[in-house]
Amino acid sequence: MGGTLYLVGTPIGNLQDLSPRAAAVLGAADFIAAEDTRVTLRLLNHLGLKKPLVSYHEHALYRGDAILARVQAGESCAVCSDAGMPCISDPGAPLVRQALALGIPVVPVPGPCAAVAALAASGQDTARFVFEGFLPVPKKERRARLAALAGEERTAILYEAPHRLRATLADLAEALGPGRGVTLCRELTKLHEETVKTTLGAALALYEGNEPRGEYVLVLAGAAPPDAGAQMTLPDAVAAARALLAGGTRPAEAARRAAAGTPFAKKDVYRALVEEKTKGGDA
Repeated sequence: MGGTLYLVGTPIGNLQDLSPRAAAVLGAADFIAAEDTRVTLRLLNHLGLKKPLVSYHEHALYRGDAILARVQAGESCAVCSDAGMPCISDPGAPLVRQALALGIPVVPVPGPCAAVAALAASGQDTARFVFEGFLPVPKKERRARLAALAGEERTAILYEAPHRLRATLADLAEALGPGRGVTLCRELTKLHEETVKTTLGAALALYEGNEPRGEYVLVLAGAAPPDAGAQMTLPDAVAAARALLAGGTRPAEAARRAAAGTPFAKKDVYRALVEEKTKGGDA
């Protein structure tokens, strides 16, 4: 009789988030397939468990056949990612597809997920959402994904590393407009957890003077319906341009980005910015 492949959700920071069922499955499994055996070993040490570990990550996908052969022979295997649910922005998905094709029972053991935790705390619309994970790095693919996001009306959830955060915020602001709402969730469940609900333009300005630290989840407000763009006022566009200026963007470029997707031309926003500055100087 064959065994079972368990997908075990593990903590994304706080070890107390590991469920009793997850601990029990890890304890009962014959072996564990881990994204990074060193990370999973620390979790097992915390639980006082000793289990055979095999690595299964994007550079070791060839090990899937060996893992599933053991399960078909009757062993039970617990699949763990470094943090959160396996297969969510994680290399476990091919293993699951292969297991199902072979008729192997696949049992999820629900646990923490950074995407869902961030969405719940974001203050953005939770009725309809899409998970984007990490944006592609190659420029052509990245541009295509950003173009698709520009018209996406559902809330979008992205992951980002600290060293790429500024560049990603800049790309998003250019493609979606600096006035698009975003919630930045940093270091979820960890000591320095932080949630900031703002706009892309203001987020850019925020990190001009603050070094990004920790892992980020970005929860983007969906695009307004096609006929809703006309509802944006010129002061709204000017406020978005002002946020870009605060982040170091040149006035002409700030006006261009803020005008994108609005009924107003770049020159209208630029003129209003200049007039606003002049009035401020007169005051």
